[in-house]
Amino acid sequence: MSSSTQRPEPPYRQIVAEIRARILAGDLRQGERVPSIREIARRWGVAVATATRVMATLRDEGLVETRVGAGAVVGAPTGRKQPVGMATPPRPRRAGVPRQALSRRLTLRAAIAIADTEGLDAVSMRRLAAEFGVGPMSLYRHVSSKEELVTQMTDEVFGEPELPVPGPDGWRAKLELISRLQWELCRGHLWLPRAVSFVRPSLAPNVMAHTEWTLRALDGLGLPMATRMREALTLPALVISIALSMADEVEAEQETGVTLDRWWLAQRERADELLDSGRFPLLATLTGEEVPDVDGLFEYSLACHLDGFAALVEDRARTRS
Repeated sequence: MSSSTQRPEPPYRQIVAEIRARILAGDLRQGERVPSIREIARRWGVAVATATRVMATLRDEGLVETRVGAGAVVGAPTGRKQPVGMATPPRPRRAGVPRQALSRRLTLRAAIAIADTEGLDAVSMRRLAAEFGVGPMSLYRHVSSKEELVTQMTDEVFGEPELPVPGPDGWRAKLELISRLQWELCRGHLWLPRAVSFVRPSLAPNVMAHTEWTLRALDGLGLPMATRMREALTLPALVISIALSMADEVEAEQETGVTLDRWWLAQRERADELLDSGRFPLLATLTGEEVPDVDGLFEYSLACHLDGFAALVEDRARTRS
């Protein structure tokens, strides 16, 4: 076949070739960050699915490995395989995980581990199969689709903390407890806020148990079930909305290598210019200490919300009396 009739390389292979060349040339050295999935999608103008395939190929070739807190980095030379397109031996199964031992929970924990270190976009049936050294069809007996997989991952994570029965005394202490438990889940699994929907909630038993526990925490207040249900949805929505900002910041730091403090320093000149313009006299009085971190923002938001809910409870009690 002449070169004029040959099909062009798929986009993901072209990107793999570029990054591979940089690694082999020494432009990217062992331990240095490589472009993340989101950065690949943005820089090369491809879909996230394509960028995910790029990362999976680089990982399968042994060029890239994932480190918690650092993201994708150049791996050790000894772990490298032959490039895509050349004969490569099948990836070995995880040690101690024979094909017949695959289970739903083992599959979910592997998917959660991938999402924890690489993000939700990196999770796929193909990637999970590669982790265990089996064909993707072997996993479909435990989960039927990516959507179901994410639902089951979410349910698995919500089942990690033990919900105390009956819990601390008083409705407020109970709502503080459930909120902080969910906040810690979001801190430990940065992908979790994006997997939770309040419009199309998943019928997942462990997630539903959190809602049921919250509803029970409001027993005896004389509130109609509609109000209790709104509170049971509003409270985790508060947690999730702040957790999204936390996840975005962690991802931004991993992708750019720039901490939030360093980012603010880089913005200092522009910030001074705006604040010295006289257009924002109140903002100009801030020293920087007034802006809380995400943990502080969560605690402040939770306290203010519960103060407002306490006022609602008192108002309903006065109305009944």
